[in-house]
Amino acid sequence: MVDPLRDPDDPELLDPYQARSLAILVEGARLASGAVRYGKVGRVGCAAVVINRENPLPSGNFGCALDGSSVEVASSLLELEQTFAAAGRAEAVVYASPTTVDEIEGIADDSGWYAVEELLTVVHRGPASVSPEVRLAGDLDLPGIVELLSDELVGNRARLSRWLGHRLDDPRCVVMVVDDGDRIGGFVSGFAERGVGLVEQCVVRPARRRRGVGRSLVVSAAAAMRSGGATLIASQVDEGPGERFAESCGFVAAYPVTAYVRRVDELLE
Repeated sequence: MVDPLRDPDDPELLDPYQARSLAILVEGARLASGAVRYGKVGRVGCAAVVINRENPLPSGNFGCALDGSSVEVASSLLELEQTFAAAGRAEAVVYASPTTVDEIEGIADDSGWYAVEELLTVVHRGPASVSPEVRLAGDLDLPGIVELLSDELVGNRARLSRWLGHRLDDPRCVVMVVDDGDRIGGFVSGFAERGVGLVEQCVVRPARRRRGVGRSLVVSAAAAMRSGGATLIASQVDEGPGERFAESCGFVAAYPVTAYVRRVDELLE
């Protein structure tokens, strides 16, 4: 029997109408999360945008939901280049989902933007409870979490520490850790607002990987956000290994997302 909520061309994904409705909710939460604590959410042309100079990660500086004519989208991409350059970013990032016009691929190519990553939005459908080994993070955990993130991501440690501190102070954010002796063995961050929860990052120390630590962190974050009132828990993962890990944590595929990037530091030379 055909599932009316699934795309007949790809039964693993939601149909376009369901996917667009879900993407509106998820992108609204992602924009709000990116703005913690000093960021701003607004519009540039026909795109929804978050800019946060304090956030060293791409998650605080991106555009999405480019919905308009081909001319409006092309004009918006040009405006986004200037917006991110003015914010001091080396790159402008746009995430194209069911809220973005189908023609974005050709428009982006013509405008000097490049598709750099294929992602999948997944929704949690499995059971969720906080694992005994997982606990909420506190201020004393910041150095250990920064160490983990610095190993995984290129970024200034002082900025990472300030950004994490902002999230620890915001009740909408969930930050949880697993201990590994006297150091942090793994870390997960999430965000929940208006009933929508996001599992955003999960990093596990290499020596603790393939032991279920990452799954315990993700499921615990989902449980914590549900306890806080979130009725929808979503995340974005890489296709392939990321998708398989998400499935092991109780997530199911919903819709694809393509990340487009434009180098804007070159425009300033």
